[in-house]
Amino acid sequence: MPLRAATSTVHVRPAVVQRRHRLAHVVGVLVATLVATVLVAPAASASPESQLAELTVRAESDGSTYDRDAFRHWIDADGDGCNTRAEVLMDESSSATGRTGTCTITSGSWLSRYDNVRFTDAGSLDIDHMVPLKEAWISGASGWTASRRESFANDLGDARSLIAVSASTNRSKSDQDPDSWLPPATGYRCTYVSDWIAVKYRWGLSVDSAEKSALQDVLAGC
Repeated sequence: MPLRAATSTVHVRPAVVQRRHRLAHVVGVLVATLVATVLVAPAASASPESQLAELTVRAESDGSTYDRDAFRHWIDADGDGCNTRAEVLMDESSSATGRTGTCTITSGSWLSRYDNVRFTDAGSLDIDHMVPLKEAWISGASGWTASRRESFANDLGDARSLIAVSASTNRSKSDQDPDSWLPPATGYRCTYVSDWIAVKYRWGLSVDSAEKSALQDVLAGC
């Protein structure tokens, strides 16, 4: 007679199940954190020149397929009621910020570094992507997942990625790279190109040849 597999009933106490669920949750969070760390290269303390030398030089591509909606922003990543715009405004204000509603920032004190003008009315400011969304798209982001593009558009992990500036200078810059546009505040240009390079390095984006030359020209005078 063939042997039948032995069967038994195992009773697991609710407390054990709860501990296992908590452990699984902790492991899941750790794995997600590790994945996020691996996907985005830290903009380390290397010089702008050495970071620029490591960037891939490639002609821009996919410009005709760019869609701003492909980069979901502004989000409330930590669920505290304040979206990315509000987080940047609170972080960069040199005084306490005023707010209305859940988290609409109305007042504070901000220095728009692009034109060296100080503002107290948050409505006069835009949050600029140091590397514009379209520039990111034509430099490699067109091949990213939607999740990675969202992370780029709301990058609070490096203070150089997003910056509060006057609405006029942000709109003057638009989606131009340093070959076509540099901040009117000439004293800020060394920092600007260094930050531009750091963001491209952090996200593994390419540069085109004219852009690289423009960056090198500014760095040579820093």
